[in-house]
Amino acid sequence: MDVGFIGLGNMGAGMAANLIEAGHDVTVYNRSPAKVNALARHGARPARSVAEACRGPVVMTMLADDDAVAGVAFGDDGIIASAPRGAVHISSSTISVALAQRLTDAHADAGQVFVSAPVFGRPEAAAAAKLFVVTAGPQGAVTDVLPLFEAIGQRVFVVSDRPEAANLVKLSGNFLIGS
Repeated sequence: MDVGFIGLGNMGAGMAANLIEAGHDVTVYNRSPAKVNALARHGARPARSVAEACRGPVVMTMLADDDAVAGVAFGDDGIIASAPRGAVHISSSTISVALAQRLTDAHADAGQVFVSAPVFGRPEAAAAAKLFVVTAGPQGAVTDVLPLFEAIGQRVFVVSDRPEAANLVKLSGNFLIGS
C-alpha cells in the first residue's frame, strides 16, 4: 500500500519502520530531517513537507497531541488541503473526541475519509509491531487499511463506524491505566 507517514517520534519511527518491513511503500515526514533520513536508509521515501507526504491514497499521523495533529491537518499546506479526493487520513495519535469529530467533518467536506486508530503500547511495542490498535471509521475505509494496522500491531479492535469512538476508547483506557 502507498502510505505517507507523518510523525517519527518515539512511537511513529517504529510504526513507520514496521510498515516498510511489511512491504508497504512509505513516504515519511518529520520536522527533524535526521529522523526522516534514518528511515530513508531503510527504504522510506523522504518528504520535505506535509503536503509532499500526502500525495498517495493514505496518510498516517502519529503526533503528540491535538495541537500537533491540527497543525498538520489544517492550513494551506496541511493534509486536508494536500491529500487527493478519496484519500484516507489515519490518526494514531491520542487526540480529543472533539478534534476527531472536526477532522471527520473537514475530511468529508474535502471528499476524503478520516479513520481514528489510536494505539496502546509503549515505544518498545511500536518497534516490535506489538501495539494494540483501536480503530473506528467508515467500514469500507477501515477494511481497506487493515493491512497497515496488522503491520504495526498484534491485535486490531474495530469499535465503530464513527471515528471519534476510537478516541473515546483510547482516552477511557488511558484514564483506567492512570487510575
